[in-house]
Amino acid sequence: MITFVLGILILLFGYIFYSRYVENLFSPDERQTPANANYDGVDFVPLSKNRNALIHLLNIAGMGPIIGAIQGILFGPIAFILIPAGCILAGGVHDYFAGMLSMRNKGAQITGLIHKYLGKHAFKIFMVIVAVMLLLLATVFVYTAGDLFVERFFGIKDFVITNLTVLMSYIVILAYFVIATLFPIDKIIGKFYPILGLMLILGTGMVLFGFITNGVNLENFSFEKFNMHPEGLPILPMFFMTVSCGLLSGFHSTQATIISRTVNNEKDGRRIFYGMMCVESLIAIIWAAAAMDVYSLNLVPSNMIGTVNVVNIIANKFVPFNLAFMVTLAIIILPITSGDTALRGLRITIADALNLEQKKIANRLLIVIPIVCTVLGILIWAKTNSGSFSLIWRYFTFFNQLIAIPTLACAAIFLAKEKKNYWVTLIPALFYVFITMTFIFNQKIGFNIPYKYAEPIGVILTVAAFIYIYKKIKK
Repeated sequence: MITFVLGILILLFGYIFYSRYVENLFSPDERQTPANANYDGVDFVPLSKNRNALIHLLNIAGMGPIIGAIQGILFGPIAFILIPAGCILAGGVHDYFAGMLSMRNKGAQITGLIHKYLGKHAFKIFMVIVAVMLLLLATVFVYTAGDLFVERFFGIKDFVITNLTVLMSYIVILAYFVIATLFPIDKIIGKFYPILGLMLILGTGMVLFGFITNGVNLENFSFEKFNMHPEGLPILPMFFMTVSCGLLSGFHSTQATIISRTVNNEKDGRRIFYGMMCVESLIAIIWAAAAMDVYSLNLVPSNMIGTVNVVNIIANKFVPFNLAFMVTLAIIILPITSGDTALRGLRITIADALNLEQKKIANRLLIVIPIVCTVLGILIWAKTNSGSFSLIWRYFTFFNQLIAIPTLACAAIFLAKEKKNYWVTLIPALFYVFITMTFIFNQKIGFNIPYKYAEPIGVILTVAAFIYIYKKIKK
């Protein structure tokens, strides 16, 4: 329990002090923001600080802080230290600069920022990567939310697409994704997300309260048990690839740039971007603790360890039976409210690349229809091929963390130009070059090279990345 409390304190004091330092590096001012300068009534719409904060929280908090937490805690109580420390030093920094740089560049999406700071070649590469990542994420979140829903409320355990109830849940969720993607941001997302955000906080709070009423069995960190993963997976890179949302997630850059178009004042950025990243990290820590408890009590069948099904087991353990459904409902919200904005982010990104204004509904449909057809194709393939979820999730995880690198590199170049401390963003960027490259060279979805060879390759590529970024900084 001591390690768990220590992790929360790291998060709290890190936000109070380090986020203020990061904010001072950027130096927000009173200039007009894109929400007002480029108002179009669709994507550029000024919203209040509190509303933006809750919307952004739901945008970034997909299933990552839940699935990542219940998988990451298998490494042991070190997760309670690495998650908040990573959030403060990397994740919060990443999200803050993604949103603030976008505001300084007329609401440009992350691909637009890459084009400006890293050049057209990097832009072409990451345009494809961002599109693939958002498509995979939206697809996974359609059937993750659908499966959770039909399991809790219909008792279905076999989530085959030929089951009419399962199929209808997918259709309803995808239809909502389309509506939320097409409608002006203040009509659906702006109205309902703050309420859903409070539901998420309430659901997680109920689990935390269950720690007090039901007790919780948590181990403390010790160097003798530095890595407790049952399969012996190395912390570098596997922990940092497993726990993304709550620690650092490149996906957040595609969401922060959406919210950059609705912020009234640059000085709100610290609370919205950095602050909500810390709230997501807190959610991850709480769910990691809950997962550690149910694992230690052998309440989770071996075939369910690390899967989304652990959510319902945790809800049943820590929350009264007549309220457990509220926790599941709060978790179902996560993939839904990240999946729709994933498609929205993809629409905006493609529109910016094509220089296609989005005020007209016809222009939005021109982009959304092919996107939805692609998601449907991936969904049908995923549900008719065994093991596809694991494959899609692993590729999403890789692309997700990979995208964080150019975002942090853009921030480093911006800070260097302003003659500020660019190491704050450069160090986490280089760290994730090592993490992602070691991962992809080692894993079967990549080059399937033994870890003892993949690690030095990761080091070499990290040095190469440092030389590349440093040249950009000096130039």
